[in-house]
Amino acid sequence: MKPRPVAPTLAALSAVTLLLLTGPVFAQKASPAPTAPGVQSKTLWQQIKEGGWVMVPIALCSIATLYFIGDGVLRTSRKRTAPPEQEEAIKTLFRQGDYVGAHAYCKENPSPLSNVLRVGIGLLGEGKQVAEEGMLGALAKENSHLQTYISYLSVIGVCTPMIGLLGTVTGMIKAFAKLGSSGIGDPSGLSAAIGEVLVATASGLIIAIPAFAAFYFLRNRATEAIHHIQEIVNRLFRKMPYEALAGVHLGDDELFAAIPNWLAPEAPAERNPTGQLA
Repeated sequence: MKPRPVAPTLAALSAVTLLLLTGPVFAQKASPAPTAPGVQSKTLWQQIKEGGWVMVPIALCSIATLYFIGDGVLRTSRKRTAPPEQEEAIKTLFRQGDYVGAHAYCKENPSPLSNVLRVGIGLLGEGKQVAEEGMLGALAKENSHLQTYISYLSVIGVCTPMIGLLGTVTGMIKAFAKLGSSGIGDPSGLSAAIGEVLVATASGLIIAIPAFAAFYFLRNRATEAIHHIQEIVNRLFRKMPYEALAGVHLGDDELFAAIPNWLAPEAPAERNPTGQLA
């Protein structure tokens, strides 16, 4: 009987041994890793509660952010700043030369556009320069009124990260105070405390980022609305016959300026019943 070759036998033995050794490794990789004991997923409400007392002002800032964004979108819309129906009605009155009616219409239908036009129409009798300066002042007033509410978003964007950082710092102080009293026997407790206090900073940033984005968006939107009003005013007052309206007082606004009392004619002296001067 012929002896069996040694090389093929060793190769077969080596393959079987390698399979036996690597089999548990592949089985361990294929099986899912067991979860660490004691690790539990936290709900959103639990994470918010971990942020501490600073989550209350941060929540108030989030509500204010939503309010100012909604109010700013409505306040800077074309329907609120320069309603198309008001623009057409005033154009019709200007074509007819009914400036008294245009002034009354602007007074009865207040809006940023009508407020600016009402000032300009009321100053037509004072000349072109006075009327234009009055409308520029009214435009600046309306722009300030729009920007005031929008600027609160910038304040929120600056303050909320600071509030969150304050909560993180106070939480870290408490965590290290606890570490100093109990020692570092359980490092996982310290890391858990640090993770909890960072929730405040993350919450502040979550509110600040959209607040800043909305601030710049609404600011540009308000600027565009003011420019649109200025274009309407320029078209309406082009070729205005100021000479024909010189000295005319339009509207029902009371005039308080009067002749100086030292230039007013003196009243005749009154006599009493006896005939003597009073």
